[in-house]
Amino acid sequence: MYLYHYGIRELPFTLTPNTSYFFGLPSHKEAIQVLLTALNSGEGFIKVTGEVGTGKTLICRKLLNELPDHFVAAYIPNPYLTPVELRRSVASELKVELSAQADQQEFTQRIQQRLIDIHRQNKGAVLIIDEAQALPVESIEALRLMTNLETESRKLLQVVLFGQPELNDKLALPELRQLKQRVTFAYSLQLMNADQVYQYVRHRMNVAGYRGGELFSVKCSKLLFKASRGTPRIVNVLCHKALMLAYGEGVQQVTTTHIKLAIKDTEAAHLIKSAWLPVSALLFTTAVASVVAYYTYTGGII
Repeated sequence: MYLYHYGIRELPFTLTPNTSYFFGLPSHKEAIQVLLTALNSGEGFIKVTGEVGTGKTLICRKLLNELPDHFVAAYIPNPYLTPVELRRSVASELKVELSAQADQQEFTQRIQQRLIDIHRQNKGAVLIIDEAQALPVESIEALRLMTNLETESRKLLQVVLFGQPELNDKLALPELRQLKQRVTFAYSLQLMNADQVYQYVRHRMNVAGYRGGELFSVKCSKLLFKASRGTPRIVNVLCHKALMLAYGEGVQQVTTTHIKLAIKDTEAAHLIKSAWLPVSALLFTTAVASVVAYYTYTGGII
């Protein structure tokens, strides 16, 4: 859209969890360190929780990329699965073939043999589940039974759960108390502060290839922080919209006016009390539509 205008290679504020944009916030780096330490020590269940938009999936992908070679990973991104579906997904990830009518006994036997083979190669098996709060209660119990497979010294299957705070509520249910007791490492992701928002925005622009002057001032970043309360996903949405508005005006720097208009247009953002801004989201939509219409008419590149 506005790549040429800002001299960048790609859109810097997409919502796709691209690990090349990993910023290394203190909370994110600590989470990665906790995960790697726990996995290397052979712990059974490890849990990472965080609010929506705090970067759980990004950390999950980062962990997958940085797992040492002595780990065999199985990854389940969408765990709203019945116990049977969960077992089949785990088997598929670990390259275990099951018959069409496979029951729990067959699954257990074949998975156990596969895990023993991995162990004999001096490797460990780790199951990583994103959005774990979506796991049905009966599937969580099936997951616990999978981790009963062990040698005298360590678990044959380690499990990392990434989820929203609702995961904590689910694990607090009386029927899941056995699994809760097995969670030996847990980490809760923190939101960014104002300075981290400023550095985060600069980092993403630099990764995208921006080499110009300061595009988002400290004052703009403070507005971004107040409106997003430090949530990376909301910061991304606001920055993208602000860049569109600055581009539509043909200017090279984002102003507080652009940020405020973006905030007014974003439902997830927290509105900032200000007598200055009697504008509605319609103005933002109209402005963007005008840019698109102009460049479509003139044959320009957005």
